[in-house]
Amino acid sequence: MGLLNDDEPDTRILAVIQTEKFSKLLHELENCNEDEQKQKIEEMNEIIDGMNKDEFETVFTEELFDNIHQMIEEKKLSVENVIGLLKRIGYCCLMKKGCFQGFPLSYLRKGFEKMISDENEKKDGKNEMLYADLCLCYLSLRNNCWTELLTICMQCLLKVALKKEESEEVQKEVEMALLALSDIEYYILHNELYLKEIKEIIIYHQDHRNLTQLAYQSAWGFLTNRLFNNANLEEVIVNDLHFVREARREMEELMKYVDWKREKEERGKEGKEEIIISKWLQTLGKFLFYCRLRNEEYSVLVESIVQAFRAAKDNYRDIVSQCVESFSYSVNNRNVKVEDFLKRGAVSLIFEEICRPTLNDEIISESLLFLMNVSEKLKEEEEDEKEEAKRKVTKRNAFEKLEEEGYEDIIICFHERFGFLNRDRFGVLSLCISDYFVNV
Repeated sequence: MGLLNDDEPDTRILAVIQTEKFSKLLHELENCNEDEQKQKIEEMNEIIDGMNKDEFETVFTEELFDNIHQMIEEKKLSVENVIGLLKRIGYCCLMKKGCFQGFPLSYLRKGFEKMISDENEKKDGKNEMLYADLCLCYLSLRNNCWTELLTICMQCLLKVALKKEESEEVQKEVEMALLALSDIEYYILHNELYLKEIKEIIIYHQDHRNLTQLAYQSAWGFLTNRLFNNANLEEVIVNDLHFVREARREMEELMKYVDWKREKEERGKEGKEEIIISKWLQTLGKFLFYCRLRNEEYSVLVESIVQAFRAAKDNYRDIVSQCVESFSYSVNNRNVKVEDFLKRGAVSLIFEEICRPTLNDEIISESLLFLMNVSEKLKEEEEDEKEEAKRKVTKRNAFEKLEEEGYEDIIICFHERFGFLNRDRFGVLSLCISDYFVNV
């Protein structure tokens, strides 16, 4: 059995076309008045909305952001109009999960840092709207680089996210603020900097349903990102804010609005609901990986991932990839049991996935990592006799299931590819074939 990549359109030519078109419009801004610039930027924003991730990363280079910075310095482009463009770039960057270094390496980033610092230091006459917009653009485009301004920008956007008016304009402001906050990942923040505010945002929504689906997911994404270095949050997330109940309900609601049987020509186009589902799957995976409280409800979250996997497996391969990654994350948590994956059908789905005639390397690597960790988990010693007895039953069930499906033969077929598949796995995939087997 060989590994073949799923069919993906060659976007290189389209990316070059989009780059040239966008650069032409940007150059034309120099010769426009304020109102003409706004109209031209609306055209540019429409192009941004239609870009895929490859086009996005090709277009928004360090050179492009440097050109924007120079136009600001030469008074050819107003900061207000630039913000209108950068807010759309930042929003789409976070939605598409683009990974580009254009803004972080540019002079424009340094210019924004100075403007943010200057506004922050003002005692009187601070332009709160400009300040919030500068912080929003900066957080949205920083591409996870650590910076001294991160905490300042975070506290500014938390104030925006606390707005409770239900107008469409305010809802959009809140959504964008929370989306930018949710991108703050592996950065240590003390509870007093954010916990009171984010709890208020989540609890108020649970009572009044004032947030958009994306905004609510982003609030949870921001909070669960803090779990990696703050175990004290577990009680708050699980017991005070009822994460399991809320995540399950949100996933079920979102899945109702996706056309899971879409036509082939529509594949590759992600709607907003699919993107939010992917973000929830990422959040579930992190929660199941980091949270050390044992709760019987956790298997419900495994089931939510399984349901998304089953629905997406034919036509939404990006969601499938996220499901597999979430499984490989969560199996590492000692308090998430192999039995949860067996009973909820996760192991069967992973096995079906590796039997597909076409696969991409990322999915197969994550699938093998999951199965390797399942096997490793079943080899662990249990201190409690009752738990040890249950583990032996689970081990027998896993062995019989995989033996029935011809699992070992499939793994043997992959063995020659383990080294190749491990090239992007930082050496975490074992090259020893027996590490993927369950023995009784």
